[in-house]
Amino acid sequence: MSATLWTRIQKFLGITADGIPGNQTAQAVAARLGIDAATPAATPSSATIDPRSAANIATLKPEAQMKAREWLLKCLEAGINVKIITGTRTYQEQAALYAKGRTAPGPKVTNAPPGYSWHNFGVGWDFVVFDANDQPLWESPLMERCGRIAESLGLEWGGSWKSFQDIPHIQLKQDCTLAEARQMVSSGKWWS
Repeated sequence: MSATLWTRIQKFLGITADGIPGNQTAQAVAARLGIDAATPAATPSSATIDPRSAANIATLKPEAQMKAREWLLKCLEAGINVKIITGTRTYQEQAALYAKGRTAPGPKVTNAPPGYSWHNFGVGWDFVVFDANDQPLWESPLMERCGRIAESLGLEWGGSWKSFQDIPHIQLKQDCTLAEARQMVSSGKWWS
């Protein structure tokens, strides 16, 4: 959520409006709403989100941003050097990936044409585990561990899919189909 939106929420609830969604804001909002035990999750001081991951998280819808950060911090707390390497993709970016191994050189990297990937709707992201020399470890058993952490947080992990496993993919579960999401995009309702 943007600082402007947080400021509006804070003003609406009659609490100090600084636009910062931190622990104090969460506690003040909870108190105003009459929620007793509002103990927001603490951000571990030892875990730091890298700039690439932060930039990719910023491309996601607000609720996906929250879950992506939560997931990434859990993985980092577990001692896994993981980064989010892609977030939201435009239809054009999806088309270029879909062309690989079909009409463009390289191996196939996706079975999803434009509009058929949750990346196109800001709720899916890809990750990879890195070694100490910052080299990607696509085949590391830690990739599965990251996927299981995602599932423990209520996220959907592509490594659990039956027909086409997509181990480096995580997404926020949706209450609609891709067809419904495409319709919402075309009517301007998806990002609102």
